[in-house]
Amino acid sequence: MKKHGSLKKWNDDRGFGFIESPQHEEEIFVHISAFPQDEARPKVGELISFDVQIDSKGKSRAIKVQRPTSNKSKKANHRKKSGGILSSALVIIILLVISFFGYNQFINTKEFSVSPVLVDQNKSAPVQTPTAPKFSCDGRQHCSQMTSRAEAEFFLRNCPNPKMDGDGDGIPCENDSRF
Repeated sequence: MKKHGSLKKWNDDRGFGFIESPQHEEEIFVHISAFPQDEARPKVGELISFDVQIDSKGKSRAIKVQRPTSNKSKKANHRKKSGGILSSALVIIILLVISFFGYNQFINTKEFSVSPVLVDQNKSAPVQTPTAPKFSCDGRQHCSQMTSRAEAEFFLRNCPNPKMDGDGDGIPCENDSRF
């Protein structure tokens, strides 16, 4: 059963004090560990509620101390507010990121679809008919296996593992006198 009293003495340096209660003739010892950890330090004259425990020496000791003017409800509301603020900030950040990427996508799409093409209508562009490639990758890799420079260039650009460009400058068969 909860007892009620007021804090008569408090030694803040050592973390203990004594409670005066009308239900007990003697002062009741109380340690800082009996108070809620998330609240303010105890003060002399403060009204408190507590349970009494008898220690091994037969002395009364206060445990499970509560303050009638507890800030639990205020702290719970504060946590809800800060959680609400945090989630609101997170939602705003996510919306900003989505807006940024959406805007960039819109701008990039607009640049490609709206860019005007200027064509001189007096001149007609030469018509190029697509031609089928004359060459195909058939496993040849060396200059001695090629029949023309065009074939060597095709193999160098399109086929795997060609061995026709010794210095890596993109020009095949430079030392071959046949081409």
